[in-house]
Amino acid sequence: MKRLPHLLLALWSVLSCGLAQAADTTPAQQFTLRNGMTLIVQPDHRAPTAVHMLWVRVGAMDEVDGTTGVAHVLEHMLFKGTRRLKPGEFSRRVAALGGRENAFTNLDYTGYYQQIPAHRLPEVMQLEADRFANNRWSDEEFRKELEVVKEERRMRTEDKPRAQLMEALNATVFTASPYRRPVVGWMSDLESMKPQDARDFYRRWYTPANAAVVVAGDVNPQQVLKWAQQYYGGIPARALPERKPRTEPAQQGQRRVEFKAPAEQDYLVMAYRAPSLQSVKANAPDDQDALALVVLAAVLDGYPGARLDRALTRGTDPVADGAGASFGFSGRGPQLFILDGVPAKGKTTAQVQAALREQVALVAKEGVSQEELQRVKTQWVASEVYKLDSVFNQARELGSNWVEGLPLDADARLIEQLRAVTAEQVQAVAAKYFSDDQLTVGVLLPQPVDSARKPRKAPAGARH
Repeated sequence: MKRLPHLLLALWSVLSCGLAQAADTTPAQQFTLRNGMTLIVQPDHRAPTAVHMLWVRVGAMDEVDGTTGVAHVLEHMLFKGTRRLKPGEFSRRVAALGGRENAFTNLDYTGYYQQIPAHRLPEVMQLEADRFANNRWSDEEFRKELEVVKEERRMRTEDKPRAQLMEALNATVFTASPYRRPVVGWMSDLESMKPQDARDFYRRWYTPANAAVVVAGDVNPQQVLKWAQQYYGGIPARALPERKPRTEPAQQGQRRVEFKAPAEQDYLVMAYRAPSLQSVKANAPDDQDALALVVLAAVLDGYPGARLDRALTRGTDPVADGAGASFGFSGRGPQLFILDGVPAKGKTTAQVQAALREQVALVAKEGVSQEELQRVKTQWVASEVYKLDSVFNQARELGSNWVEGLPLDADARLIEQLRAVTAEQVQAVAAKYFSDDQLTVGVLLPQPVDSARKPRKAPAGARH
């Protein structure tokens, strides 16, 4: 076994020590309010600030065909008033408290947050509880905001060829899984969306049993619990709709998408089905494979000079201008291992595809070195340590873990399990999950670009 460079060993020691010290801080606490809502509190007294987040376990995957995009549209509408507040007044009040706020929607969840001076926490809790329970707006307000969302779709998807390709790719990869739907929605669904669609979605999913309040910062958990009971605990409980399983059937052969759009360069993306993190329990086979795939992605593309960079983009005759690997290893639905690349001048997407395959096959045949393995583990630990510097990131991690049904200490467990991943496990997953039967290939075929066309500006009112 080759010896690690002394600098890397020193960094590993420092970061491991830093993580241990972070673990000695007050741990997060979880409570259940009388109406079934979850409260999670993470004290961090390093600065007199706090982050307050409301997480709702509902996203694009909970929509039905014909109303795609409604989860995201509803996120926008929660800024448009309650019984007590006029449209836009929520944001003005948070700003007056010295805070900042926004919201986000993805496939798995919708989230709302405010970062404020810690002593202003009860005021934003009261504001957020009010709009969670009493969201109200006019049909005219809905129609105006829907135009904002449609313009977001044009700017972020329809004007970006690679985003269009990825949208088409997801719709091809997944058959039964709701992950096939775009978060922003199909334009035809947005065009036909009615105010009642958003109101129905709100009444169906915005119920205490489907929500969690996460607070991180300079706070006392018992005091936060009292405020939560005061402002959130009285919201009436309602039963959640039954969530039926929508299991993705096994893929029975390679799929392919060719997408034509105005663009300067060809682009290739290869999406392989792969197991997702389920429980962070020790020795769970799928979890072990998922973590080994995380390491594999980092070995291929986790740092400057990683395998894809060296093999595809450097040298006297590079095959690609850029190449990457990524793995979305956790979520409420199935996950994908992505390889992608942009051909170098004079090269083709077929050549890039062959080169990407070759690098995965090389790992499957020869494995990875201990230096590579240790380097990516060190980087993972570093990211976890640095993440603790931000109360926003602490709250976001706790909220996303709650959405996925993971325990409060999921991040610490993942660190320990990642440290245990072996070179043999990385080699095994490289051999196991990259067959054609699990592959969908997407190719962007560039069309002439209109040089006179000006890029769109972000629409007024865009939330994120």
